[in-house]
Amino acid sequence: MTDNSRTAFADRIDPVRAWSTRRTYRAADFRPDELVAAKAGRRVSVVLPARNEETTVGLIVEALRTELVIGVPLIDELVVVDSHSTDSTAAVAVGAGARVVAQGEILPALGDVPGKGEALWKSLAATDGDIVVFLDSDLREFDTDFAVGLLGPLLTEPGVVFCKGAFDRPLDDGRTVLPAGGGRVTELVARPLLATHWPALTGFIQPLGGEYAGTRAALESIPFAGAYGVDIGILIDLYEEYGLDALAQVDLGRRVHRNSPDSALSVMAMHQHLAVLERLRRHGRAAWGGGGVGLGSGDGVSVGDGDDEPGDTLTLHRRDAETGEFVSESIRVAPGERPPMREVRAR
Repeated sequence: MTDNSRTAFADRIDPVRAWSTRRTYRAADFRPDELVAAKAGRRVSVVLPARNEETTVGLIVEALRTELVIGVPLIDELVVVDSHSTDSTAAVAVGAGARVVAQGEILPALGDVPGKGEALWKSLAATDGDIVVFLDSDLREFDTDFAVGLLGPLLTEPGVVFCKGAFDRPLDDGRTVLPAGGGRVTELVARPLLATHWPALTGFIQPLGGEYAGTRAALESIPFAGAYGVDIGILIDLYEEYGLDALAQVDLGRRVHRNSPDSALSVMAMHQHLAVLERLRRHGRAAWGGGGVGLGSGDGVSVGDGDDEPGDTLTLHRRDAETGEFVSESIRVAPGERPPMREVRAR
């Protein structure tokens, strides 16, 4: 058996490896000027959801505007969706050259709920690009190659409708900065959930990363999970709608951002569970009812008892420094879901 035939055989028995080989790119593979030519009349919108990010959002906006709006006309629209900031995030972003839209002022008749998922979903109604790039606004040491890399496969590879960023995530523990380990919810929650229910998606290096881009048609065809469940929800729903080969990832190098405490990570983890449970139900992989959590017929999963919905309250425990006793705090975690934007437009 030749080397090529061995590779072809391995790809047949390991489709994740085959996809990863074919659909993983590097940001360095793409040049801004070449992508401008590849736009072929398509418009590009870059969206930064932001809540109290005055220390970082301005630097990101300024870099994008200087290099990819003015220097090379790759970005047509640069928008910050201000998610109820109480600091000067909006003013800083405007000063750096972004168009800032208050989350609550987009589709006001449909109400407004807290969280990143709402900001991303509403941004589709506040922008008009044929391709939409999402970038987190708490990034440090930002490089405009993030935007260039994410756009590369969408502008140059026929059939690709979505591109996710892949990167190293350093962990700052307060004493030292470790080169990796920043994706704790990814490794302990998201990756096992995907391996269990959507193993085809296990080739994604950063399934919860906030840097990704998609065609407007694709993004408006799926619902958006609320809050921190939005990232994994988009990945799963686009896979179910378009198939694995329509999805890609690009190596962006190193991503530095603010690390969260364990209590915040617990809430984020519950968002992942709720988003996955909803998609198990919607895509026919699970059903509510059946008396407890367990395996149902085929590959379905029965969840809850009768018509009971999953729990929406997370209880956190800490020891009080003054009394020495444990103190419990219950947090309601109910991120909700928003319908596909194309259905909203149709109404």
